[in-house]
Amino acid sequence: MTQGQAVEDRDLKSALRRGWWQRCPACGEGALFRSFLKVQDACPFCRAELHHHRADDGPAYLTILIVGHLFAPAILFVYFRWQPSPWTMAIGFSISVVVLSLMLLPRIKGAIVGLQWAKRMHGFGRDQEPIGDESGLADV
Repeated sequence: MTQGQAVEDRDLKSALRRGWWQRCPACGEGALFRSFLKVQDACPFCRAELHHHRADDGPAYLTILIVGHLFAPAILFVYFRWQPSPWTMAIGFSISVVVLSLMLLPRIKGAIVGLQWAKRMHGFGRDQEPIGDESGLADV
């Protein structure tokens, strides 16, 4: 690609939606993860490289932010409305927080990978190369 050549835009909304549903941001068909939070090196359906992602701590931070903002007022409401025992609240809310966090974490990570793909961040903007090329970038 030359300096003056325009880069075609990738649809951000569909990439975020596909990532949220843990599908490949490029085609929407292949699975994004090979395990709970491990992103595939390449889409098994369209072979788009996915190893470029750099989600790092972003998904965990956003999960904590969302869960905390949902449960802090809920805990106060439940306590002042019904005044359950501390053990009831601790057990009930602990289980709820863990379940919601485990549900949100892979979805948020998928959306962040989709965002990075759509915005051509961290190597997603390069021309696609086969996995395992001589440059050694696929091994990083």
